[in-house]
Amino acid sequence: MLDALTGSLWFAPLVACVVIVLVHAYLGLHVIAREVIFVDLSLAQMAALGSTIAILLGLEHDAPQAMAYSLGFTTLGAALFAVSRGRGSGRVPQEAIIGIVYVIASAATLLVADKAPGGGEAVKDILIGSLLWVGWLDVGRLAVVSAGVGLFHYVFRRQFCTISRKPDRAVAEGLRLRLWDFWFYLSFGVVITMSVPIVGVLLVFSFLVVPAAIAYQFATGWRPLTFIAWAAGALASATGLAVSFRYDLPTGPVIVCVFGVLLIVAMTLRRRRLDIVA
Repeated sequence: MLDALTGSLWFAPLVACVVIVLVHAYLGLHVIAREVIFVDLSLAQMAALGSTIAILLGLEHDAPQAMAYSLGFTTLGAALFAVSRGRGSGRVPQEAIIGIVYVIASAATLLVADKAPGGGEAVKDILIGSLLWVGWLDVGRLAVVSAGVGLFHYVFRRQFCTISRKPDRAVAEGLRLRLWDFWFYLSFGVVITMSVPIVGVLLVFSFLVVPAAIAYQFATGWRPLTFIAWAAGALASATGLAVSFRYDLPTGPVIVCVFGVLLIVAMTLRRRRLDIVA
């Protein structure tokens, strides 16, 4: 029975999705608390730019050197976002900087892809990923990196949670916001670099934001928020994969649509609960 399960075509993609959910859903809670919703798309696009440049230089998209290019560009993005965090009036909102970086990285990716052999196909793969073809070696690497990032955030959870929700308190406690922001965005970029080749830019964004948005409909504390986000992400992944295989539909878009349905259901349930209380 176990051999049949692990040998199923959908089992490795499901495990990959669950691993991605465990890290992205938690990071998504911080992203919503910080109100930098599109940082995931921006960092993912920076990773995509790095991959496209690697292809232009003649490297395979899954080669270690190509991964290094992706990580290098996400590190650059992490540094930009950390530096752009400002306090006080008269500053450009950080969300604007994030959007600008996304647009520039997208345009640069298209320019590089135009000169790279098979660049158009590479950009398509970056957008939609290759979830159905993920192997156990890729899942293992993803799990190891995700576990390392998860451990890092667990060890420094007080600092990250305080900065995300109560930045003024963090300043009063002497925490260096830009330094901790850099570590946050860099760890963020590491998991994105590993996730984008598997599920693509669009699905990575869904894994990050939608489970967290669902969780915020029902809870406020970090622990219940985390467990609800994990459950929502796992449910959407399993349901999306099942529907995709059953009706022979593109896996990524199906999972994204399932995420949308779950969010609508969560918002409806919350509204009804508020109506009952009122």
